Amino acid sequence: MSEKYLTVTALTRYIKRKIDTDPHLRDVWLKGEISNFKHHSRGHMYLTIKDDNTRIQAVMFAGNNRYLKFTPENGMKVLIRGEISVFEMNGQYQLYIQQMEPDGIGSLYLAFEQLKEKLRKLGYFEDIHKKTIPVHPTSIGIITSPTGAAVRDILTTIKRRYPIVQATVIPVLVQGPHAAASIKKGIETANNKGSFDVLIVGRGGGSIEELWSFNEEIVAQAIFNSDIPIISAVGHETDITISDYVADLRAPTPTGAAELAVPSVSDLMERIRTRKHSLTRAMKVVIERNQSIHRRMTQSYAFKYPKQIMQQREQELDKLDEHLHKYTRNHLSQNNEAFRHLVMRLNYQHPKRQIDLYQKELDQLNRQRLKSMKLIVEKNTTQLKKSMEKLTLLNPLEIMKRGFAIPFTSSGDIIKSTNQVTKHDNVSIQVNDGKINCQVLHIEEGNNE
Repeated sequence: MSEKYLTVTALTRYIKRKIDTDPHLRDVWLKGEISNFKHHSRGHMYLTIKDDNTRIQAVMFAGNNRYLKFTPENGMKVLIRGEISVFEMNGQYQLYIQQMEPDGIGSLYLAFEQLKEKLRKLGYFEDIHKKTIPVHPTSIGIITSPTGAAVRDILTTIKRRYPIVQATVIPVLVQGPHAAASIKKGIETANNKGSFDVLIVGRGGGSIEELWSFNEEIVAQAIFNSDIPIISAVGHETDITISDYVADLRAPTPTGAAELAVPSVSDLMERIRTRKHSLTRAMKVVIERNQSIHRRMTQSYAFKYPKQIMQQREQELDKLDEHLHKYTRNHLSQNNEAFRHLVMRLNYQHPKRQIDLYQKELDQLNRQRLKSMKLIVEKNTTQLKKSMEKLTLLNPLEIMKRGFAIPFTSSGDIIKSTNQVTKHDNVSIQVNDGKINCQVLHIEEGNNE
């Protein structure tokens, strides 16, 4: 009777053979959107290919993906060629990708990039807005689902590392259409209480759709406006959300967030022991150095013979006092001599003395100037008299006084030649005491040689 029943392994292998022998499934051409992408350390790529209604698990082994000319990312639309088979261990059919190329960007990925760029321009990601995470917090608020594995990991890690801190879970929805509003309200509630030193906001891993509430703008705004420093702990290390960019600190996992939020007691104790040892060693060195100084001082001559030292210092003081008085007297004498010398120089160069000297020099110059002017006037007067005498001799009036006359034509020209007049012309003769009007009766030419 039991021979009619198959084992799970046998059934799975039978289904696998059926699928492997189906020619329609040996060469499948498919297009869809990448989700839950993971690049394994051994080089294999594990991902989900989906459309609006369903999804299929897929794998692209390292031997095939090393020829890719692009890096697959969540939300990327791709064109795929591969085959369908069954992974026997899980009894799950999946797509084995042989070739893949991009076919545009998925709607969720596009929305992610658009919001990321918008918030970047608004300055949400700037370091200047990042608040410092306290080193030794006394109270931590954990904003996550109260039933998920993430909250257990966070609480366990905090209790193990720093049990003296008070950890409070603020329950919120982390998945679904109302999750973003719930997370926003949880952050605002924690800020209104004002009793927390730091907040951890996050959840465990999941698909991009399951993590999408942490990519909502209202959650980013709540994180940015929080007065309390926030550590973002969403998904696994490869999962990046908008909350990670806005938060004051990003943790790769919820457990990592707990490690970043609190110090380790064991590390603190070790640090205390190390510092105690360093302090003890430093104190020992200081004590030994001071003891050595004390020994040298107690064995010194000053401690053994203080009276002699005082007497010696008294003698030195007397010598210094005498030297000071002598130096003071010499210094005053030198200064007095210098002062007398300066007074003599001042008297010699007194303004009144200088004025008297310049006045005498000015008087002498004035006398020289008057004498020079007198000589010049006398000389010029003599020259003027000589010139006047010469002019007098050349003056026509003076000539006419000696009996000479000047004839003029009727037009007033001086007659110098017989050619200037004709017979019966009227002429005038200028003599010393008047003018004589005449008429030419006869012209006689002669030789003046």
